[in-house]
Amino acid sequence: MDHDHQHHPNSQKQQVKKQQDQLTEKLEETALHGHEHAMHEDTSGHPPHNGHDRGGHGEHGHDHHRMMIEDFKKRFWISLALSIPVIILSPMVQHILGFTLDVPYGMYVAFVLSSIIYFYGGWPFLTGLVEEVKKGAPGMMTLIGVAITVAYLYSSAIVFGLEGMDFFWELATLIVIMLLGHWIEMKSVLGASKALELLVSMMPAEAMLIRNGETVRVRIEELQKGDLILIKPGEKVPADGVVEEGESHLNESMLTGESKPVKKTIDDKVIGGSVNGNGVLRVRVEHTGKESYLNKVIKLVQDAQKTKSDTQRLADRAAKWLTYVALTAGFGTFAVWLLLGQDLAFALERMVTVMVISCPHALGLAVPLVVAISTAVSANNGLLIRNRTAFENARLITTVIFDKTGTLTEGSHEIAAVVTFDESVDEREMLRLAAAVEQNSEHFIAQGILRRVKELGIAVPSSQSFRYLPGKGLGGMVEGRDVKVVGPNYLREFNIQVPASEAEEGVETVVYVLVDEQPVGYITMRDQIRAESADAIRVLKANGIKNLLLTGDNERVAKSVSDKLQMDGFLANVLPHQKQEKVKELQAKGEFVAMTGDGVNDAPALAQADVGIAVGSGTDVAAETADIILVNSNPQDIASLILFGKATYRKMIQNLIWATGYNVIALPLAAGVLYNQGIMVSPAVGAALMSLSTVIVAINAQLLRRQNR
Repeated sequence: MDHDHQHHPNSQKQQVKKQQDQLTEKLEETALHGHEHAMHEDTSGHPPHNGHDRGGHGEHGHDHHRMMIEDFKKRFWISLALSIPVIILSPMVQHILGFTLDVPYGMYVAFVLSSIIYFYGGWPFLTGLVEEVKKGAPGMMTLIGVAITVAYLYSSAIVFGLEGMDFFWELATLIVIMLLGHWIEMKSVLGASKALELLVSMMPAEAMLIRNGETVRVRIEELQKGDLILIKPGEKVPADGVVEEGESHLNESMLTGESKPVKKTIDDKVIGGSVNGNGVLRVRVEHTGKESYLNKVIKLVQDAQKTKSDTQRLADRAAKWLTYVALTAGFGTFAVWLLLGQDLAFALERMVTVMVISCPHALGLAVPLVVAISTAVSANNGLLIRNRTAFENARLITTVIFDKTGTLTEGSHEIAAVVTFDESVDEREMLRLAAAVEQNSEHFIAQGILRRVKELGIAVPSSQSFRYLPGKGLGGMVEGRDVKVVGPNYLREFNIQVPASEAEEGVETVVYVLVDEQPVGYITMRDQIRAESADAIRVLKANGIKNLLLTGDNERVAKSVSDKLQMDGFLANVLPHQKQEKVKELQAKGEFVAMTGDGVNDAPALAQADVGIAVGSGTDVAAETADIILVNSNPQDIASLILFGKATYRKMIQNLIWATGYNVIALPLAAGVLYNQGIMVSPAVGAALMSLSTVIVAINAQLLRRQNR
């Protein structure tokens, strides 16, 4: 490989940790959004506005959402205050706790307070029930609405003469708990919206457009691809583009997490939303509006929020069928006991107990809690989930295809060896002279040499008469000596003889250092394997998952990396358009394939794979074809992703089994199938079981945080 300093690669593999933190709260709501449509209804039943301006949410929508939060908050606190006397006045609670409180007209006081709680606190759930019934899709809200309505009507009947024990306390606590849950959830949704607003606010409103040699201030919506814009010191970059003139350092920390300002010069890409330093730049616009990096990130998060996995849909279907089961079992229980000769009070009590027990607190939390926690934990660990089903399907992966550069390797060449030919010039001196001319270049070889010099604490002298040697290297005058750093092409052209290099042909890049046209030694560079790569491969193997290296490099390079990491195999000399075919071939053999790539060149393969993983970020973070994005380019995250996906799915299934299994046991007992054997669940015990089920599901979901990622 020749040392051509006219090439200025500017890697787009940048960190987005800062942005990831901003979006974590947004991602936490991925699972919760939409699992209860009526939760997002206001008290009039109208859905909230969800318009957005320049990629963000409309201000009107936010005001509406804030009003809804305040409404739920007020309903919660008022209902909670009214619930305390209702609970104290309940004969059932007094019986359970072993005390008696005789309050004049206590039953009527409880009725009035419960009526307020039912109509005021329960209103969102009652309107939600109506909405679900209108759509012919009964679910969570239907069950909650039925439970509180049955409890209220039955308890009211008892106040006015029906024999039995009222359910007012159960009605009150049920409404208070549900209001609290929805209030907290909606606050999180608003926090997520604020995260998007923050991103949108990073874009300036206007730009300086250069038109016919003059600058004109225009709104950024008017910018088009190909426009030339002027960016003054301290201004925000208004659009993605390429530098045509000027040099400056840009602060991209809010976008990429890169703490140090990044140097930008001619042909370098800039991202809209970054802040210009002290230089003046002329930038040719490449992406505007929906095509910009920032808007792609916003869309990515919004899309993720709306997606539902197969397991979530399973929970929704379970809620729907549980509604049918609860109604059928409730009315069936009532009818059967009447036919068997029991009195009306007994039959009604059994029916109400069945319907209250069936209210799916646990089922409503089973999957959403796991999804919310797993998404938040994932985001905190550099994992952005676009497709929930693909994430859960990580448990099925049998083969992982790894892209080489930037995934298993650093993607930046480091010095492998420094060899001198002349005892008068030692390694430090040769590096010092080489760095003197290399400091004028941004080539990966220059960066590697300068990093090593800095590590060794070597002072770099200045150089004069700096010059590029196209296709060969570069040179300059250092302390009165002519110093060149060149590739093999230069040596061949001028027939300069050097001792044989011990560099691995095809694996390492070799550059020679010449002083006054005399070779004094050579430096070898290689793309270093990441320290985390070996552990990632080891974890995958331990879990019975095959791993393959996929690269466009030659077989020698591929074999070198594959052997060092003890991988199961490699695919070399693969062109971008051939990667999809390689994935298809593996799938044809029955493999469930995860593909890692940069999200652009690998797009067809990522789309073809059962699980597509975009590794790295920059403008590629919003690759439409990737299911999951690993923002840190860390191969260990891929192994962690698969194991965490398995753990997440296990928790979902465990919770679903517990939530539905509880009803399988509790409903028949509440209905009184073992009444003749003296076994029957009382309303109080039924309520306790329901609460216990919810607590168990919540604790089980929280255990997911302890998974070692």
